[in-house]
Amino acid sequence: MENKTNLLIRPKTVDSDSRRRFLRYAGFTAVTATTILAACENATMEPSTMGGAGARVAADGSIDLGSGDVGILNYAYALEQLEYAFYAQVIATPYAGMSDMERSILTDIRNHEKAHRDFFKAALGGAAIPALNANFGAINFGDRNSVLTTARTFEDLGVSAYNGAGKLLSDGNNLSTAGKIVSVEARHAAIIRELLSPFTTSFAGDDVVTSDTGLDVVNMPGTVLAAAQAFVVERITASNLPTM
Repeated sequence: MENKTNLLIRPKTVDSDSRRRFLRYAGFTAVTATTILAACENATMEPSTMGGAGARVAADGSIDLGSGDVGILNYAYALEQLEYAFYAQVIATPYAGMSDMERSILTDIRNHEKAHRDFFKAALGGAAIPALNANFGAINFGDRNSVLTTARTFEDLGVSAYNGAGKLLSDGNNLSTAGKIVSVEARHAAIIRELLSPFTTSFAGDDVVTSDTGLDVVNMPGTVLAAAQAFVVERITASNLPTM
């Protein structure tokens, strides 16, 4: 049976101690969901000045992301909806044997993704795509490996998506904000990989970081959306996005 989840589900709140434990454990700069949301709110993104057309819903229910910077930001918004819905489900139905540290880490990631999702929704306003519905039927939320492997897929895909979409943005303010978000997504990817393969080089493995250049994977919207579509009920089209 398909596990369909609305991507705009509201999570429970998390205590500040959990955030601090996550940051101490990961050795990261103190970037909490509150900090991220405040930074996003100070960013300059207004649909009227972004350039491009807003989202459109076709008669068959498919959703076109739009064009120009608006379309690219809708693309990011779709991915953030998916990531948030996933982590919200992970915390709502913890897998067997989830440790306090893992719960703390995954809760903080959930809150980051909520901040990202809410920012794009507010910035895009009436140009935004509608709330999407997730199809998580292939994920066993009761199994640690299933959850963390899926989390790794989502995080790696998200980082590669921002890396690929950056050059498609025409407004420098939009690019700057996207850069602030992708750096947080990369932190997520690293800690999820560490949970799966602790004390190894997997956190920045050869499958995501090219060893001779030290650069992360880049994927364009077509590739990313094809991979993400399996987890979204609505069909998403991106035929009007910029390509270069």
